[in-house]
Amino acid sequence: MKTTYRMMGIADYITIVNGLLGTIAIFLLLLAVDDMGEPYTEGGVLTDYIWAAMLCILLSALGDIVDGPIARRYSKRQLLGGSLDIMSDSISFCVAPALMVFTMFGRWGEATPIWTISLALACCWLIACGMLRLARFQHDEGGYVPYFYGLSSPANAMLILSAAGLIWLQPSSGYGPDLSTWNCDICFGEGEHPYLDFIMLPILFISGALMISDRKMSKLKSGIPLRLSVAQFVAILFAVIHAMSLTHKTDAAEDLSGTSFTMFMFGVSLILVLVYIVLGPRLVDIEKAFEEQE
Repeated sequence: MKTTYRMMGIADYITIVNGLLGTIAIFLLLLAVDDMGEPYTEGGVLTDYIWAAMLCILLSALGDIVDGPIARRYSKRQLLGGSLDIMSDSISFCVAPALMVFTMFGRWGEATPIWTISLALACCWLIACGMLRLARFQHDEGGYVPYFYGLSSPANAMLILSAAGLIWLQPSSGYGPDLSTWNCDICFGEGEHPYLDFIMLPILFISGALMISDRKMSKLKSGIPLRLSVAQFVAILFAVIHAMSLTHKTDAAEDLSGTSFTMFMFGVSLILVLVYIVLGPRLVDIEKAFEEQE
């Protein structure tokens, strides 16, 4: 035991906390299942446990950002850092987001088998790609390269959280028709059939593919990439905290207004993540030019 602790630096303790935050998110998602026992469109939508799980993932992402600089500045021995970081990221940014999506959109017995199986496969794909992404990062010594190859696992988690929060709130928004279900018994048989939920399937498959791609992505250390990252994180953090307050409101009009605002913040977060992904190589070039000027 003493030998293990001697091998650890300050950043390693932060990394362990990051992994534990992802684990707590999973525990909260298990508790959310009981809260979502009511029909999908009748009270099972807004639950504190889902938002708390999102908050834990966000805090883990924040810890993942700060543990690198701390390791370089204060930890002279980085014997465990790389391995710990991979294990922590696998839990917080691969397993936890995938389980969150399945908890939110799996509908726990209400949906048709084809939807449940499709969603499960998409979630497994996300986890597998995340594991490959992290393994490649370690193999390529990604910490010493000025850019990422492929979408980083924390950025992917931000994409999944933003899209999931936006889509999940739609049935309770009060605007337009309820797009949570549609009738297609010929295709899917009996049971509830997802409508907007379908958007999560391509998002899961595409985001997984982006993680294992060769696309150059900025590390968000300075300039425009850093400002994009800060704005996106603030938007989604504000959305999650505001969403947690919605479950305690009793006035219907106030609740609808609050839901619309929360959806707007999730939308802003999603747009900023997409901008980062689309402009990936371009942002790398901008960052290089900025460093050369200095």
